Amino acid sequence: MADDVELPGPSLAAAGLKGLCPRCGAPTLFAGWARFADRCGQCGLDYDQFNVGDGPAAFLTLIIGTIITALAIALELTLHPPIWLHMLIWVPVTAAGVLYALRLAKGALLAAEYRNAAKEGRIRQDAP
Repeated sequence: MADDVELPGPSLAAAGLKGLCPRCGAPTLFAGWARFADRCGQCGLDYDQFNVGDGPAAFLTLIIGTIITALAIALELTLHPPIWLHMLIWVPVTAAGVLYALRLAKGALLAAEYRNAAKEGRIRQDAP
């Protein structure tokens, strides 16, 4: 294989799950649990150029909230536990689910933006 051939980066799932840089595959994508690093420490890819935004947070909160609500209703209808037990179960499960899914979604979305060379839309000014 020639030295000038660029190898494909990690898959979108691997980038999200393991926090891998979409260019070189080094585990440098996140500086915190769901906060991106400024740039890759291995290849120098600037992560600030990508705009993941808050879309994954809102989307995942709605999806996970629906799943947790359905599970909580099912538990209530079958076992009738006290309210404190519901809170003891569902508050940490919801928080953990949203945080883990947020890391996965943000990493995969950033990797998809890199892979597809996504840029902000521009209105062409040269049209008559």
